[in-house]
Amino acid sequence: MKTEIQVQGKGILRKVSPTGELVNSFLSGRNEKTVKAYGRDLEDFREFVEAKDINAAAELLLSRGHGEANALVLKYKADMIERKLQPATVNRRLAAIRSLVKLARTLGMVPWILEIQNMKAESFRDTRGPGRESFSQMLAIAGGQAKGKALRDVALLRLLHDLGLRRAEVAGLDIEDLDIKAGTVAVLGKGRTQKQIMTLPEPTKQALREWLTYRNASAGPLFVNFDRAKKGGRLTGTGIYYIIRDIGKIAGIKTWPHGLRHLAITEACKAAQSNGFGLEEVLDFSRHKDVKTLMIYRDRERNVQGQLAALVAAAGC
Repeated sequence: MKTEIQVQGKGILRKVSPTGELVNSFLSGRNEKTVKAYGRDLEDFREFVEAKDINAAAELLLSRGHGEANALVLKYKADMIERKLQPATVNRRLAAIRSLVKLARTLGMVPWILEIQNMKAESFRDTRGPGRESFSQMLAIAGGQAKGKALRDVALLRLLHDLGLRRAEVAGLDIEDLDIKAGTVAVLGKGRTQKQIMTLPEPTKQALREWLTYRNASAGPLFVNFDRAKKGGRLTGTGIYYIIRDIGKIAGIKTWPHGLRHLAITEACKAAQSNGFGLEEVLDFSRHKDVKTLMIYRDRERNVQGQLAALVAAAGC
């Protein structure tokens, strides 16, 4: 495990341990956002085992053997629960460690895998989003700001809601991705390698047309920041989160960008039922990979549990 190998880099030879190569291989080929997320997760594990760096933490884990390694990660899981981390955070960090060990096994570094399971957690607390009336209020509030911010934020709201886009998808859009004349936008979806052409509804197209006229540029990021420190730079996913959250606060509701996506998919489920569309069409709209995820939206919108509970209660009268 401690044998070092020579790696050529920029005209010099540097020594990299097998675990260092393992971590590099584990992170390579992933997008920047994923690399940062995995880096934070592995750093938390490093702090728990008090290793000098992530490579040393990986070496410590792999050198333990099957039983001891599982015992160590089980203690780490218990520590995260004791720190009251969200189940999603605990599960993501466990998944990162399991994936690292799985790669080590693939490369012949260990003959075992980790068997520590995730915490049980609901995928969604509320898939309904802020509601139609609240969304209309948010549009009105956004449109009442100073001209530049008003045009930008209304266009943001429209894309997040009307197309059910994720904030990272919106943040990654460039002006070149829009074809206002054809009424389309090219979106790089979550986990995708190619952009998908999506049709813009008329209200969305109008909002984007007005924003582009104000933006007055032929290339570059579609949405830019108005903050003094970062003015003119690409608006990040974090920036979009705060914009939507703050508009929601003024409207008297607690919401976030994904809440607008929840609302869009919930409304799509309703529209499909009343317009003769099937679940496959709604899946195409939501761009979920698994129909089981979409079923959560549909079932909560229909509230089958509530309807059956009412029937049971009535039968008992």
